[in-house]
Amino acid sequence: MADKPKKKVVHVQHQTAGGSKDATWTPTSEAKSKATTLRVFAWILWLLALGGEAAAIFWLLRQDPINMTHLIIAIVVVGALAMTGSLLWKRANRADPARRSEPFRFFVQNQLGAIVTMIAFLPLIVMILSNKDLAKKDKTIASVVAGIAFLVVFFTSIDYNPASVEDYTAQNLTCAQLPADTPAAEIEVCNTDVARVTQLTGSNQVTWTKSGQVYHLCEAASAVNLESQDNQIYIGTVADAIAEGKDRLTLQVEQELEQCGLTADAGA
Repeated sequence: MADKPKKKVVHVQHQTAGGSKDATWTPTSEAKSKATTLRVFAWILWLLALGGEAAAIFWLLRQDPINMTHLIIAIVVVGALAMTGSLLWKRANRADPARRSEPFRFFVQNQLGAIVTMIAFLPLIVMILSNKDLAKKDKTIASVVAGIAFLVVFFTSIDYNPASVEDYTAQNLTCAQLPADTPAAEIEVCNTDVARVTQLTGSNQVTWTKSGQVYHLCEAASAVNLESQDNQIYIGTVADAIAEGKDRLTLQVEQELEQCGLTADAGA
C-alpha cells in the first residue's frame, strides 16, 4: 500500500498559455478524412468476410460431397478479411475517437470489430457442427480450424485501451499549459508522458522535488521523500512539472508502481 508522504505537499498549477480549459478536443479535417477512409475500407472488408461466410454456409456446406479444401480456404479468407477490417477500424478510432460520456456508442464504436467477427464466425461454426453430410473427422477438423480462426480474430479485434475525446482533451489542454516558447521536444515529452502517466495511474498527476530533475508517480514514491533542499513535495500535472524545469518521467516506474499501491495490471 502507498504510505503517506513524510514531507510537506505543495500543489502547483500553472495558468494555461492560451485557450480555454473548457475547450473540447476535436479532430482536424485531415484526421477526420483519414478516419472516414479507413472506416470505408474496413466495412468493405467486413462485407466481403460476411459474403465469404454466406458462401461457405449456403454453397460449400451444401455440396455433395463437401470439398474440405475449399471449406478450410473459405474459413481462412473470412478470418483474414475480418481481422484486416478490424485493424483498420481501430486505426480510424485513434484518429477520430468516440466520447466516454456516451457509453453505448463508445462501446459499439470501439468493439465493432469483435462484434462483426462474432457475426462472421459463430453461425458458420454452428452450421459446420450441425452438418449431417460431413464425416466425423472432417467435421472435427473444420470446426477446430474455424474455432481457432474465430478466437485469433476476435481477440485481435478487441480494443483493450480505446482512445476517447475526453482523453485527448485532457492531454491537449494540460500540455497547452506550457509557455508559447516551449521547445517542440519538450511538448512531445509532455504529450507522451501524459498518456503514459494517465495509463499507469488513472490521472495526470505527478510529483517532484525542487532539486530533482524528473517527476514521479505519487507522493509516496521513495525518491520524492528523500531529504531535499526545501523538504517539500510538489504535485501537479505533467505540464506543471515540465514548466518547473523537470525533464521527464522517472525511469523507476516499476518500483514506484509498488510504492504507490498500484497494481501490476495498471502498469501493464
